[in-house]
Amino acid sequence: MTTEAQWEEAYSGSFQQPLLVFKHSTSCSISSGAYDELANWLEDATTLSLRPVMVLVPDNRPLSTLISEKLSLKHESPQLILVIDGKVSWHASHWRITYSTLDEHLGTHCEK
Repeated sequence: MTTEAQWEEAYSGSFQQPLLVFKHSTSCSISSGAYDELANWLEDATTLSLRPVMVLVPDNRPLSTLISEKLSLKHESPQLILVIDGKVSWHASHWRITYSTLDEHLGTHCEK
């Protein structure tokens, strides 16, 4: 996701389908680890009932800031945010983004 219009469309969609926003920094090893954990979890999920989107923070800092402001969350990177009906249902950052944490918190939105 790279534009405010894409964000607004994804955010509006959270009223029909949960939205999973991943804020990723390609220059950070912690973020790379979180990306791998998320990618592995998504790969193992056979049926998602949520929409995953990614924001590359170094390339899209204004968009990342806009998302944080809209959701009333402190900006972090890496950061994973579950948005349901326009509200933050769950979020995690840094080393708390793991396969097991994703499975624990998002398993109800994903059938394996």
